[in-house]
Amino acid sequence: MKRNLDVEATVVAKYVVMAPVLDERARRLWAAAESVAIGYGGDALVSAATGLARQTIANGREELANGVATTSRIRRVGAGRPGIAEAQPGVAAALDALVEPLTRGDPTSPLRWTCKSRAKLTAALAAQGWRVSSSTVGRLLHTLGYSLQALQKRREGTSHPDRNAQFEHINATAAVFLDAGQPVISVDTKKKELVGDFRNAGREWQPTGAPEPVRVHDFPGDAVGKAIPYGVYDMARNEAWVSVGRDHDTPAFAVASIRQWWTMMGRRAYPQATAIYITADAGGSNGYRSRTWKHGLQRLADDLDLPIHVSHFPPGTSKWNKIEHRLFCHITQNWRGVPSGPLRRWST
Repeated sequence: MKRNLDVEATVVAKYVVMAPVLDERARRLWAAAESVAIGYGGDALVSAATGLARQTIANGREELANGVATTSRIRRVGAGRPGIAEAQPGVAAALDALVEPLTRGDPTSPLRWTCKSRAKLTAALAAQGWRVSSSTVGRLLHTLGYSLQALQKRREGTSHPDRNAQFEHINATAAVFLDAGQPVISVDTKKKELVGDFRNAGREWQPTGAPEPVRVHDFPGDAVGKAIPYGVYDMARNEAWVSVGRDHDTPAFAVASIRQWWTMMGRRAYPQATAIYITADAGGSNGYRSRTWKHGLQRLADDLDLPIHVSHFPPGTSKWNKIEHRLFCHITQNWRGVPSGPLRRWST
């Protein structure tokens, strides 16, 4: 990406110097020569740098390939097909009204509730009597200051004044336990998965033309079962345990998963442990309001003869729970592009 930007900047600098002394034909041939020198993607890059149409650059490359004939004929200034704004005055305003019906046009615009793609905008303009192509609509949109943009998550909403203090308390408590060599675990439930030949997002290498077929619809009745992964991430050792349930994500299941982690991994890793510290989300099976979760942890603490300390992250901040980006992201990558991830790849 950086190389493309550098090349584009170089072409812009050249064009600024050369454009005043180039006629139409020389400009086309110069742009084509630059495109050929750049190689793959040259037409698009030179077009973006100079404003020349990609078809014009392609015509120049064809002339270069066939041999440039010497001629004194130069098209007079102003000759050629008139621009869209000159040939059809008002088309830009009509397009602007379609794109922003609430502020610049008719609130009953036919595109108000449809995808504002170039093809749909072109069809809507044609229905109004304008003669434009999809590429012309794209150029007009850029001229009007529009560009393709995705939604951006920036509105945090209201924030409790003690939120930062909550995070500092969790971090400080975890640091104290880690310094003392005590187990500090992050727990959570991953998204439930239907077990069967269902589609998973992502791609993986397969023989060309032979993708693995899966069901068109994800109906629960077609599933062999439902997998509910509950993870326990050990922050100090950077290790994790995942229990896969097949019924419901309940507080009892969450406590049982922690018990299983201690039996299979924790006890061996922390033989001298005198306490356990848990960080968890505010809701779900390990939410702070669940009495069953608290009762189950108390029974676990009694059985292990270890005090268990729990800190819950504030609502809407689960992304800061360590398990989210230290364990679950790798599980998602491992399941990408394959059906029945919990069955076929769990051992990996």
